[in-house]
Amino acid sequence: MIKAYVLVVTNPGATRAVYTALQKIKGVVECHQVMGPYDIVAEIKVEDLSDVPPILGEHIRTIAGVESTTSLVTFPG
Repeated sequence: MIKAYVLVVTNPGATRAVYTALQKIKGVVECHQVMGPYDIVAEIKVEDLSDVPPILGEHIRTIAGVESTTSLVTFPG
């Protein structure tokens, strides 16, 4: 099992809508609105590392209001 954290910056006023959309994506297991340089932290869990790029590119980054993302993939163990 691969776990990654996705740090999301949203356009002003779009945080709530992006947060709601993230929760509907398969593989997103937790989602939190946060304060600081990022607006949302999403945790994703997938079977294989190759499953991460499609979730980011085809789902998360295509949500209206997402300005940018930073991904942190954890090491097993």
